[in-house]
Amino acid sequence: MELIAKILTALVAIEHLYILYMEMFAWETLGKKTFRNFPADLFTPTKPLAANQGLYNGFLAAGLIWTFFITDNLWATNIAVFFLSCVILAGVYGALTASKKIFIVQAVPAILALVFTLLK
Repeated sequence: MELIAKILTALVAIEHLYILYMEMFAWETLGKKTFRNFPADLFTPTKPLAANQGLYNGFLAAGLIWTFFITDNLWATNIAVFFLSCVILAGVYGALTASKKIFIVQAVPAILALVFTLLK
């Protein structure tokens, strides 16, 4: 269970590093491909807002990556639970306010990682 929890947590962290990259550095290219329903003429004026969102996704990734360097198992689990819960809440909020796909892409992997983290 512990190995599965770590793999799933790593995948969630990698996903959020990708989101960081897309929103901070590739908003007008990858962002347009990802958010096809967003009006094309708004990508340039919303670039600073997307970069800000990307930074927050980077913080989520950093918190999840941090758990791999904590030697105390209880402390590492608690930090993982916190950051995975943050990702889940962000995914639920995104699904309610932007696109239901966000729940599948963002929240479901974090839910699975959280379940396996709690079972280890």
